[in-house]
Amino acid sequence: MKSINIGMIGYKFMGKAHSNAYRALPMFFPNSIQPKMKVICGRNEESVSVAAEQFGWEEYATDWKELLKRDDIDLIDINAPSNVHKEIAIEAAKAGKHLYCEKPLAFTLKDSREMLRAAEKAGVKHMVGFNYRFTPAVILAKKLIEEGRLGKIYHYRGWFLQDWITDPDFPLVWRLQEEIAGSGAHGDLGAHLIDMAHYLIGDISEVIGMNETFIKERPLPTEMDGLTATSGEGTEKGPVTVDDATLFLAKFANGALGSFEATRFATGHRSTNSFEINGSKGSVIFDFERMNELQVFFEDDAEDVQGFRRVLATDTGHAYSEAWWPSGHAIGYEHTFTHAFVELMDAFREDRQPVPNFEDGVKCQQVLEAVDLSIEQKKWIKVSDL
Repeated sequence: MKSINIGMIGYKFMGKAHSNAYRALPMFFPNSIQPKMKVICGRNEESVSVAAEQFGWEEYATDWKELLKRDDIDLIDINAPSNVHKEIAIEAAKAGKHLYCEKPLAFTLKDSREMLRAAEKAGVKHMVGFNYRFTPAVILAKKLIEEGRLGKIYHYRGWFLQDWITDPDFPLVWRLQEEIAGSGAHGDLGAHLIDMAHYLIGDISEVIGMNETFIKERPLPTEMDGLTATSGEGTEKGPVTVDDATLFLAKFANGALGSFEATRFATGHRSTNSFEINGSKGSVIFDFERMNELQVFFEDDAEDVQGFRRVLATDTGHAYSEAWWPSGHAIGYEHTFTHAFVELMDAFREDRQPVPNFEDGVKCQQVLEAVDLSIEQKKWIKVSDL
């Protein structure tokens, strides 16, 4: 197998990110199975035709069901809004298409489990879009934990802070409507925090949370494009039906404690996706706004030089460093998607499931739902009970 033919559904923010990643593989990972960008699909013909030309797709379509009938499509890439993930994924699996789906996997835990069952029944490859796992500094943190260099893990703190909707006059985009997005900061940002914790620390066993919607109504949009939107003067308002911020505490199965904060109301934070891990022998701190670096502390350093050190995780010897630039030269957000697709293509070559896959998406959805239930019932919830 030398190539995989892609049919992609969605062409906005994630559509551009995925397209860029597919195009990077031949140049930077020439020994990988190569993606062929066959068809990009979206409902608005004028817009999707422009995206097809701009992003480098061979064709465009306006009906995703037509992609499933084509023999020349091997994999369906789903980055449309969350409300269509389930239907597209299940129908694509029935058609024998491999699957890549953005997070959160589905609206509900029940839906995500149905998606996983459909993929397993069809025997297709399935992957979920937790791209931050593929940051070299994160992979270094994982290595330090697995090698025991941080010792017994005591604490995990994760926070994802944004501020793009703090203006009460910012329009009511689809991400603020439960019927389309499923949830707000919790499902959008919190899903990344939860998956990162699963990847680095292990299973979350119990949770208790709280949330808030600070702005209850917003002007209806006249235009939307990714995370930007406009509305006219005196525009009618509609209700915000998702959370603006969700915070929760967690207990891990291995005994570690965790705290999680996802908010779109952290003024001054454009996209602060960070974690800190404290162990008996050391600690690490990561901030995606400085994604090439990992702050590392080791307890056994000499007392007179103890302190957090800055490790440049894109230098020679770190994950994916052989594909990019000389030591000291940074990589960016877009590279995490390229690395994710390297994993996907490696899974095809090695005939295995890629990681993270729909099982990881289900585990994440389970925690998301447990937090929601804990907020509703105002008590600790065991994740395994769901």
